[in-house]
Amino acid sequence: MAEGDNKSANLLAQETAQLEEQLQGWGEVILAGDQVLRWEKPWFPGALMGATTVLFMLIYYLDPSVLTGVSCGVMILCLADYLVPTLAPRVFGSNKWTTEQQQRFHEICGNLVRSQHSVAGWWKRLFALKEEKPKMYFLSVISSLVVVAWIGQQVHNLFLTYLIVSFLLLLPGLNQHGIITKYAGMVKREINKLLKQKEKKNE
Repeated sequence: MAEGDNKSANLLAQETAQLEEQLQGWGEVILAGDQVLRWEKPWFPGALMGATTVLFMLIYYLDPSVLTGVSCGVMILCLADYLVPTLAPRVFGSNKWTTEQQQRFHEICGNLVRSQHSVAGWWKRLFALKEEKPKMYFLSVISSLVVVAWIGQQVHNLFLTYLIVSFLLLLPGLNQHGIITKYAGMVKREINKLLKQKEKKNE
């Protein structure tokens, strides 16, 4: 077991180091984005939601076709991939890169690698469920897709995308400030109260 844990830790460290090397040119931008996503200043959530709202209002106003939207998105990514590594050191000042920033950059890369492993693990478990319990796999997948399709039919696709993107952007800050834990605990306590009341009535 210990040998397996060591192999897993070594693989994680190796993949983290590789990701750090690949994202080195984006280091300053990633750290700045991390500060915004974790709400290091009280006005960051408002600025984040404001920028997201303006972007989606622009998309709604221009109403581009799917092909145009995808082309523009890929074009922006290509321009960013070319310009950011060149301009970021000049904007942020590479001489200000401290040990603390390097450590935070390492943590972010490690978290990204762990998230990738987690997604891959869920994907493997889904296929394992397909092999072991095909009926359960079929029912759960079809039920989930039906619910998603119904939600997509009830809510405008752009507004639904806006809600999903906004939630994902706010999620790191909500987690960092313990808001998710707080409300999840409240929901759990309320459910426990209801269960206890039901048990008393049954007695």
